[in-house]
Amino acid sequence: MQAMRLPVCLQCGTPSRSGSATFCGRCGLPYGEPPRADVELPSCHVCYETVDDGGRIESLSRPGRWVDLYAHLAEHDHHPVGDDEYLESLREGDRIRVDRWTAPFHLVRRYLVTGVVDGGRRRTFEHNAIVTAMTQIGRWGVGATVFGDQPEWAASRQAVVDLMERYHRR
Repeated sequence: MQAMRLPVCLQCGTPSRSGSATFCGRCGLPYGEPPRADVELPSCHVCYETVDDGGRIESLSRPGRWVDLYAHLAEHDHHPVGDDEYLESLREGDRIRVDRWTAPFHLVRRYLVTGVVDGGRRRTFEHNAIVTAMTQIGRWGVGATVFGDQPEWAASRQAVVDLMERYHRR
Protein backbone atom coordinates (compact mmCIF):
# COMPACT_ATOMS: atom_id res chain seq x y z
CA MET A 1 0.00 0.00 0.00
CA GLN A 2 1.42 3.37 -1.01
CA ALA A 3 1.13 6.27 1.43
CA MET A 4 -0.72 9.34 0.20
CA ARG A 5 1.57 12.31 -0.40
CA LEU A 6 0.31 15.79 0.27
CA PRO A 7 0.85 18.44 -2.41
CA VAL A 8 3.93 20.65 -2.07
CA CYS A 9 4.25 24.28 -3.14
CA LEU A 10 6.77 24.50 -5.97
CA GLN A 11 7.61 28.13 -5.11
CA CYS A 12 8.44 27.94 -1.40
CA GLY A 13 8.68 24.16 -0.83
CA THR A 14 6.02 24.13 1.90
CA PRO A 15 3.91 20.94 2.06
CA SER A 16 0.12 21.22 2.22
CA ARG A 17 -1.59 20.85 5.60
CA SER A 18 -4.30 18.70 4.07
CA GLY A 19 -4.98 16.78 0.88
CA SER A 20 -7.92 19.03 0.02
CA ALA A 21 -5.95 22.30 -0.01
CA THR A 22 -5.55 23.90 -3.43
CA PHE A 23 -3.40 26.93 -2.56
CA CYS A 24 -0.21 27.28 -0.51
CA GLY A 25 -0.94 28.88 2.85
CA ARG A 26 2.47 30.54 2.89
CA CYS A 27 2.77 32.19 -0.53
CA GLY A 28 -0.69 31.80 -2.08
CA LEU A 29 0.45 29.93 -5.21
CA PRO A 30 -1.83 27.10 -6.40
CA TYR A 31 -0.27 23.66 -5.81
CA GLY A 32 1.36 22.31 -8.96
CA GLU A 33 1.95 25.76 -10.49
CA PRO A 34 5.56 26.70 -11.33
CA PRO A 35 7.12 29.46 -9.20
CA ARG A 36 6.61 33.09 -10.18
CA ALA A 37 9.56 34.66 -12.01
CA ASP A 38 9.92 37.56 -9.56
CA VAL A 39 10.75 35.49 -6.45
CA GLU A 40 13.93 33.85 -5.22
CA LEU A 41 13.69 30.09 -5.67
CA PRO A 42 14.03 27.83 -2.61
CA SER A 43 17.18 25.81 -2.00
CA CYS A 44 17.82 22.55 -0.20
CA HIS A 45 19.35 23.24 3.22
CA VAL A 46 21.27 19.94 3.05
CA CYS A 47 23.00 20.14 -0.36
CA TYR A 48 22.30 23.80 -1.23
CA GLU A 49 20.87 22.93 -4.64
CA THR A 50 18.26 25.40 -5.86
CA VAL A 51 15.08 24.20 -7.54
CA ASP A 52 14.77 24.81 -11.27
CA ASP A 53 12.31 27.23 -12.85
CA GLY A 54 9.63 24.54 -12.60
CA GLY A 55 10.13 24.25 -8.83
CA ARG A 56 11.74 20.80 -8.90
CA ILE A 57 15.17 19.20 -8.32
CA GLU A 58 16.56 16.10 -10.03
CA SER A 59 15.95 13.03 -7.90
CA LEU A 60 18.89 11.56 -6.01
CA SER A 61 17.32 8.09 -6.00
CA ARG A 62 16.13 7.99 -9.59
CA PRO A 63 18.31 10.01 -11.99
CA GLY A 64 16.28 11.61 -14.75
CA ARG A 65 13.23 12.01 -12.52
CA TRP A 66 12.42 15.43 -11.02
CA VAL A 67 10.94 15.82 -7.54
CA ASP A 68 9.70 18.67 -5.40
CA LEU A 69 11.87 20.11 -2.61
CA TYR A 70 10.07 18.16 0.13
CA ALA A 71 10.69 14.81 -1.62
CA HIS A 72 14.30 15.83 -2.32
CA LEU A 73 14.88 16.50 1.39
CA ALA A 74 13.47 13.06 2.23
CA GLU A 75 15.90 11.47 -0.27
CA HIS A 76 18.86 12.83 1.72
CA ASP A 77 18.12 10.17 4.37
CA HIS A 78 19.58 7.66 1.89
CA HIS A 79 21.96 10.06 0.11
CA PRO A 80 23.91 12.08 2.71
CA VAL A 81 26.36 14.70 1.46
CA GLY A 82 29.02 13.99 4.10
CA ASP A 83 29.60 13.23 7.76
CA ASP A 84 27.46 15.93 9.37
CA GLU A 85 27.69 14.30 12.82
CA TYR A 86 31.46 14.81 12.76
CA LEU A 87 31.04 18.38 11.56
CA GLU A 88 28.57 19.10 14.37
CA SER A 89 31.15 17.83 16.87
CA LEU A 90 33.44 20.69 15.75
CA ARG A 91 30.70 23.29 16.13
CA GLU A 92 30.89 26.05 18.73
CA GLY A 93 27.61 27.94 18.56
CA ASP A 94 27.29 29.42 15.07
CA ARG A 95 31.01 28.88 14.39
CA ILE A 96 33.20 25.86 13.73
CA ARG A 97 36.65 25.19 15.11
CA VAL A 98 39.08 23.77 12.54
CA ASP A 99 42.37 23.11 14.30
CA ARG A 100 43.18 26.45 15.98
CA TRP A 101 40.95 28.64 13.80
CA THR A 102 37.25 29.35 13.79
CA ALA A 103 34.93 30.33 10.97
CA PRO A 104 31.19 30.62 10.37
CA PHE A 105 29.74 27.09 10.58
CA HIS A 106 27.30 27.38 7.69
CA LEU A 107 29.89 28.85 5.36
CA VAL A 108 32.37 26.02 6.04
CA ARG A 109 29.64 23.38 5.61
CA ARG A 110 28.51 24.99 2.34
CA TYR A 111 32.10 24.87 1.11
CA LEU A 112 32.53 21.20 2.08
CA VAL A 113 29.31 20.24 0.30
CA THR A 114 29.58 22.39 -2.83
CA GLY A 115 33.32 23.09 -3.10
CA VAL A 116 32.49 26.75 -3.67
CA VAL A 117 33.16 29.61 -1.28
CA ASP A 118 29.90 31.43 -1.71
CA GLY A 119 27.77 32.93 0.99
CA GLY A 120 24.77 32.55 -1.28
CA ARG A 121 22.52 35.24 -2.63
CA ARG A 122 22.05 38.22 -0.35
CA ARG A 123 24.43 36.80 2.24
CA THR A 124 27.74 38.13 3.47
CA PHE A 125 30.60 36.14 4.88
CA GLU A 126 33.68 36.89 6.93
CA HIS A 127 37.23 36.68 5.69
CA ASN A 128 39.47 34.96 8.18
CA ALA A 129 42.13 32.26 8.01
CA ILE A 130 39.65 29.44 7.29
CA VAL A 131 37.72 31.37 4.63
CA THR A 132 41.00 32.51 3.03
CA ALA A 133 42.21 28.89 3.04
CA MET A 134 38.96 27.69 1.40
CA THR A 135 39.28 30.40 -1.25
CA GLN A 136 42.90 29.46 -1.98
CA ILE A 137 42.07 25.73 -2.20
CA GLY A 138 39.14 26.48 -4.49
CA ARG A 139 41.32 28.61 -6.74
CA TRP A 140 44.61 26.68 -6.83
CA GLY A 141 43.83 23.23 -5.42
CA VAL A 142 45.02 21.40 -2.32
CA GLY A 143 48.71 20.96 -3.15
CA ALA A 144 49.45 24.37 -4.65
CA THR A 145 52.43 26.50 -3.73
CA VAL A 146 51.21 30.05 -3.23
CA PHE A 147 53.60 32.92 -4.04
CA GLY A 148 54.15 35.03 -0.93
CA ASP A 149 52.50 32.39 1.22
CA GLN A 150 52.21 33.06 4.93
CA PRO A 151 52.82 30.23 7.42
CA GLU A 152 49.39 30.91 8.93
CA TRP A 153 47.71 30.54 5.53
CA ALA A 154 49.58 27.31 4.76
CA ALA A 155 48.63 25.85 8.15
CA SER A 156 44.98 26.85 7.75
CA ARG A 157 44.88 25.36 4.21
CA GLN A 158 46.22 22.09 5.61
CA ALA A 159 43.59 22.16 8.38
CA VAL A 160 40.84 22.63 5.77
CA VAL A 161 42.28 19.80 3.61
CA ASP A 162 42.28 17.50 6.66
CA LEU A 163 38.68 18.51 7.42
CA MET A 164 37.64 17.89 3.81
CA GLU A 165 39.18 14.42 3.80
CA ARG A 166 37.54 13.48 7.11
CA TYR A 167 34.12 14.96 6.19
CA HIS A 168 33.87 13.14 2.86
CA ARG A 169 35.28 9.81 4.11
CA ARG A 170 31.86 8.26 5.04
